[in-house]
Amino acid sequence: MIEKKKIINPIRGTKDYIGNSAISLNHIMNVGQDIASLYGFNPIITPIIEELSVFQRSLGETTDVVTKEMYNFQDKGGDDITLRPENTASVVRAFLSNGLQQHLPCKFFYAGPMFRYERPQKGRLRQFHQIGVETLGASEPQADSDVIACGQHILCQLGLQGRFQLELNSLGDKDSRMQYRSNLLEYFTKYQHDLSDDSKMRLKNNPLRILDSKDEGDRKIVANAPLLQDYLNDTSKAFYDTLRNNLTLLDIPYTENPYLVRGLDYYCHTAFEFTTDELGTQATIMGGGRYDGLVAAMGGQKDTAGVGWAAGIERLMLMISEQQDNNNIVSLVPMGDAANEYCLILSATLRQNHIRTHMSYGGNVKRRMKQADKNNAQYVIIIGDDELSQQLATVKNLKNATQTQISF
Repeated sequence: MIEKKKIINPIRGTKDYIGNSAISLNHIMNVGQDIASLYGFNPIITPIIEELSVFQRSLGETTDVVTKEMYNFQDKGGDDITLRPENTASVVRAFLSNGLQQHLPCKFFYAGPMFRYERPQKGRLRQFHQIGVETLGASEPQADSDVIACGQHILCQLGLQGRFQLELNSLGDKDSRMQYRSNLLEYFTKYQHDLSDDSKMRLKNNPLRILDSKDEGDRKIVANAPLLQDYLNDTSKAFYDTLRNNLTLLDIPYTENPYLVRGLDYYCHTAFEFTTDELGTQATIMGGGRYDGLVAAMGGQKDTAGVGWAAGIERLMLMISEQQDNNNIVSLVPMGDAANEYCLILSATLRQNHIRTHMSYGGNVKRRMKQADKNNAQYVIIIGDDELSQQLATVKNLKNATQTQISF
């Protein structure tokens, strides 16, 4: 007896994108790049693998991403390598590696896969895809409103108007932030025995991250914590006021969320998220902020302003239809050798005119019609001996179940 070999499935937390799901994923990437180009963002493609130090410097060695979620390995040369868990650090690394400090400001758009070892769930995979933008070298709040406007434009272009909201907060400048951190640490220390295990670790390394804890016990403690907005100095207030005024001028509505933070020291001023109530706990579909200290943290000779966002494509796919650009597919059904030759030429003509065309090769008309429906065709063109002699094509519209004849 021949032993049946086990089928090899994709690794847990990864998936294959086939047909409509692949079309949907590419559609989001293409819309993102098209809209981002209107705002002056140029495409950038960085390697999927990077030196481990790229993310240890940028994300911090004590963050959950670095300590728990990254795919690290040593290559055959003994170098410590990782699969990128996000792309902002890779973009900054590329900015420094390619000597672009003399060409400020630089504006980039990226799209591609990222990798994190997390528990797979709806809208969260171990290999996931993102689109994102980064602006380097612009310290003015106008750059912040520009990236936010670009993000909103993309979401609306995907047909999501009215299905998301913008949450906004100010993290202040370094001076405001350090004063706030000191007071926040003093407050949480009083409740350190009541905090969750994760927040106890954050208390030592990054107390601001406690503010966005999802633990119910933590949330009760956070409810009475001091707010960063009460510690903003005049410079920080002026920056935030300008940003809010810009969003008002652009007719971009927002809600202020004082608990929205970015936990690392090089983040400053703007933090924002586009959220939805349609995806359960995976509410954030796009998030970003300002990171003026990241370039220096990664080896740059001087501080360089930075602001950007990233959006999860898988989460966006859950919100938009998988049927993207499928409503004008034509399926050709030739019956007979002469019709096969005619339809071969016709298929080339249709495709050269940017009409998606399937050729149906075998089986009776009923079977070919089922195949056309499976291919999401809107139109079926049937050509046999009668059609050839009369120079007429029978055209069926599968969407409204009508049929007509059209002259060749």
